[in-house]
Amino acid sequence: MKNKRTEKLKKILDEIWNLTDSPLYKYRKKNNYYPVIGEGSHFAKIIFIGEAPGRTEAGTGKPFCGPAGKILDELLESINIKRQDVYITNIVKDRPPENRDPTIKEIEIYSPFLTRQLEIIKPEIIATLGRFSMEFIMKLYKLENKLQKISLLHGQVFETNTLWGKTKIIPFYHPAVVLYNSNQLTLLKNDFQALKYVCNV
Repeated sequence: MKNKRTEKLKKILDEIWNLTDSPLYKYRKKNNYYPVIGEGSHFAKIIFIGEAPGRTEAGTGKPFCGPAGKILDELLESINIKRQDVYITNIVKDRPPENRDPTIKEIEIYSPFLTRQLEIIKPEIIATLGRFSMEFIMKLYKLENKLQKISLLHGQVFETNTLWGKTKIIPFYHPAVVLYNSNQLTLLKNDFQALKYVCNV
């Protein structure tokens, strides 16, 4: 089972390496960046989904390893969850120039890889980080009627049916908000208590 999941995820990585149709492919090659598929347990109960890799992530091939990643680590630590026990990824697997928001076309190209990752790992909880991943995941799992601004939904728990069974979805602000407003750390830590509750940790 372990090798099967790992092999399937490796296949996704190989496909993204050669994704010449992506509008971000040339930018990646020009800057000697890596695609960032994800990192963590292939049997994770929780998957965190951000928007797209930043410069540090694209330079290493690891998700959330820059300043926002340090905030995420602090949030996980605040509810006694180890980073190696979760899986962390993004919708878009290559870095957009100047860390701009991903475009609709980029999301359309990369999101099928994310859908496959979810179906391989089969998480019990999907934690979205930021509005792009929140909107994509809630639409994907037929929760459009619940969609509102992230300022109204953050920290709430939604339950939906997936191919592998009932799954909870919890939207969070992106950890990067703390880099612009340190007061948001308290809000994020409070929201992460919802994650602690549904995980029983």
